[in-house]
Order: sequence, then structure tokens, then C-alpha cells
Amino acid sequence: MVTTTSDLETLIERELDTPSPAAVEAIAEAARSRHGSGIAAILFYGSCYRDGIVEDRLVDLYLLADDYRSVHTNRFSAWANRLVPPNVYYLETEALGETVRAKYALMTLDQLETKVGRGTDNPYFWARFAQPTGLVWCRDDDALKKRLVDILGKAVRTTFAAARALTHDMAASEALWTMIFVETYRTELRAEKPYRAAEIYQSASARYDRITRALIREGIEPQPRSWGRTRRRGKLLSVLRLMKAAFTFTAGADYLAWKIERHSGTSVELTDWQRRHPILASPPILWRLLRTKAVR
Repeated sequence: MVTTTSDLETLIERELDTPSPAAVEAIAEAARSRHGSGIAAILFYGSCYRDGIVEDRLVDLYLLADDYRSVHTNRFSAWANRLVPPNVYYLETEALGETVRAKYALMTLDQLETKVGRGTDNPYFWARFAQPTGLVWCRDDDALKKRLVDILGKAVRTTFAAARALTHDMAASEALWTMIFVETYRTELRAEKPYRAAEIYQSASARYDRITRALIREGIEPQPRSWGRTRRRGKLLSVLRLMKAAFTFTAGADYLAWKIERHSGTSVELTDWQRRHPILASPPILWRLLRTKAVR
């Protein structure tokens, strides 16, 4: 256990120390084996973490590496990962007599530490890791565990500073967190329903309220952002990540279609040609989804 004095860090330590389900540990180990000894830690987050349900779901993991060269077998993958992080992969394995499926992202510790800071305009990373996060596996290294706590604490503070600039009443915890999640969703090509941001807060309201009180005591100042510019940049980055995922994400086209239908209720039927050529097929599909407001 890492010893700190901040209430926020104490909360994060407790979340990281919570054991992960056996099925999640199994899929995390399979992912780590795929990339070798360069993996330093594996984080568990997203809807499976929040709901505590893994069966018939897609587990969300983050693999954090020492460097890109040690975890990639070719230079193009390493270059693409460094240029537009993270690379995203699909994996499934058998555990406890069931098939466990995961979508995992891969990036370096150094790059994540930079991306969750206030100098990063796009909230893709800091808003994600302001949410509850578990630690599935980590090298037995106290300094590394403390670094993970610090990185997640930085993500929370960056998100809170952006949220404070959106509301005049910084003590109104529910409004503060709901508003920032709404804004950050709008910077991606998300197929989320309008009430999704409120659900994120309500799933751990006591946690977010505790963070609000702790960071008010710290005196975190608001950091205004140009959300129009942030949305434009964020959507461009989303397109680039989707294009990159066509090369790294096995069955990526079918996964994206399933994800859109699950979150928006809009069915996306793919032809064999679209599955074979996801990049060429994506512009007309994206236009149709935008026109029908399946994604925003």
C-alpha cells in the first residue's frame, strides 16, 4: 500500500487495491503475454468495472508499457501508437469454462502521464481516468504503484479543473461531474444516449462527492477551455483512432457496429466488402450515422 496524505490519493489507492474478478485477471494475463515483458501495469475500467459484470460483456483494459519498441513486433505499430495513442486490440480467452472478451488499449506510462495533465487539450485520457479504475496487474514495485496513483490523481484534478469552469456552484457535485462528462463525450464520435453522463455520476455518486469536497479543500482553480475547438480536434482524433483500429482490432468493423447498436439502438448492417475494407467503407457509414444522429 502506498502511503500519502491526500484524501484523493487515499481513495485512488483503495480502488487500485480492490481485487479484480478472476475472469478479468485471466484476460489481462493473456493480453500481457501477447506483448511480453515490456508491460509494466494493467488497468481495468469502464462499464464492466462499474457494474461488476463480465459475462457476455467486453472488458476494458489499459496496458501500460515501458516503451513502444519492447511491446511491438513491427515499427509501424510502434510509430502509430506513439503518434496517435493508444493502439486498441481485441482479445478473447477461456476462463472458468466461459469465453472472456476484452478490448484493450496500449500506450506507455510516460505518454499517459503527459496526456492526463492540464496541458492536454483533448479529454480522451483525463476524463476516462477521472472515473473509477482498478489495477489488475502491476510489477512488484512500490515506486511504480505510487506513480500510478499520481497519474490517476492528475487525471482527476485535470477533469475537476475543467468542470469547475463549467459551473458557478463548485459544491454542486452532481451538476459538476455530469456537465464535464457531457462535454467530454461530445469531443468523441460517441454513440452514447444523452443520460449516459448522469449515469456515470450516479454509479459512484459518493465517490465523486468525496472527490469534490477534497479538491475544494485543495483549492483547485477552474481551467476554462474552448470546447468548440476541443470538440473539433477530438472528433478528428477519433477518426484517426478508428482508422488505426482497422489494422489492430480483429473483427473491428463488427465490433464497432455492435457498439453503435448497443448504445444508440441504431442497427448497422455491414457487407462483406465493408468488413474487408473498413477504411474505404467508413466515410459513407459515418455520414449516415451522423445524419441519423446515431453518433454525434
